[in-house]
Amino acid sequence: MKFRWTIIGLFVGAMILNYMARSIMGVAAPVILTEQAITTVEYGWITGAFQLGVMLQPIAGYFLDSIGLRIGFAIAVAAWSVVTMAHAFANGWLGFAALRGLLGLAEGSAQPAGQKLIAEWFPARERGLAGGIYNIGASFGAVFAPPLVAWAVMTQSWRLAFVIAGGIGMLWALIWYLYYNIPAKHPRLSGEERAYILTGQEARLAQRTARPSIWALARRRDLWGIALPRLLADPVWGMLSFWMPLYLARERGFDLTQIALFAWLPFLAADLGCLFGPAVVTFLQRRGIDLIDARRWAFTLGALLMTGMAFVGLATNPYAAIALLCLGGFAHQTLSVTVITMASDLFNRNEVATAAGMAGLAGNLGVLIFSLLLGQMVDQVGYVPFFILLGVLDLVGAVLLWTLVRKPT
Repeated sequence: MKFRWTIIGLFVGAMILNYMARSIMGVAAPVILTEQAITTVEYGWITGAFQLGVMLQPIAGYFLDSIGLRIGFAIAVAAWSVVTMAHAFANGWLGFAALRGLLGLAEGSAQPAGQKLIAEWFPARERGLAGGIYNIGASFGAVFAPPLVAWAVMTQSWRLAFVIAGGIGMLWALIWYLYYNIPAKHPRLSGEERAYILTGQEARLAQRTARPSIWALARRRDLWGIALPRLLADPVWGMLSFWMPLYLARERGFDLTQIALFAWLPFLAADLGCLFGPAVVTFLQRRGIDLIDARRWAFTLGALLMTGMAFVGLATNPYAAIALLCLGGFAHQTLSVTVITMASDLFNRNEVATAAGMAGLAGNLGVLIFSLLLGQMVDQVGYVPFFILLGVLDLVGAVLLWTLVRKPT
């Protein structure tokens, strides 16, 4: 196996830990809210605090572009691991909200780091697959969270789940620091593979400026072309990660054991979507479709599939609702991986993490708005209107992607 795939495999581990750590709160929510006497409105603010923290992705991306992935990402992973373990000592909704905000700030580094990694280590034709593979880690992290929480609750307490996830993250940060380096300096990368990577990358994206400029990027049409679709798309992932276990418990009558058995299935479907999106792009490219257009068609296909999410709240059978949630997870990752990867297609090597972070800010702003609305209104109107909204937002995102993003000349 080529060494660049070993590097992406190592990064998959970080994504698994990232999304496992952030998903524990959602899985444990039925237990925590009862134990801590936290209301649904207060839980909405807890999830909102995480989104406020993770919205600072542009700062995380700028940090990574400025000092590099080896040191910068090791610091970020160690930071989110310490904050994850600190959840074990939290009491009351304000304490959880403060920790979730700090966790979001540290975990917001993951997607900018991933985009910077594939921009540096992969030729253009492999970036979509590499992005799909590392995003599988996000889904697997969410897959592992339900059984971990169920085991922790039955063994001792939900607090144990946070300690385990944080401890593993600290170990990973050390491994990353000792093992990772850029292609130009990595001693285990062969000259042949280094040349293969460099010759397969766009020369226009190798141009370097003194420092990435957030303000200059904000004036670029391409940035808004990938940021606004993420604003509309990412609330689906927020629903699956933070609200689905509570929905299954309160609306479908699932206990913690049933949540552990079924809540991971949409994330398994999402793993397939991580591979399906790049496969669609490859299929279209082989038939003469330009890379950017191929990504836009893959996003559009995912948006059409996402319309099934509109029927989750209307399904009378709880297992039909689970199946529709699985379709939503599959569709979301099909389109999400596609639009996230476009940052490495459109922006220079030394600004790609900053650009990805800015697009991530928009995506997490969408999750924040959605979570606060859901927390404030769900007790009055139920979940049905929110699922319908999730089913149609990505169609608008597809229109924006086709309208705003221009193919490089």
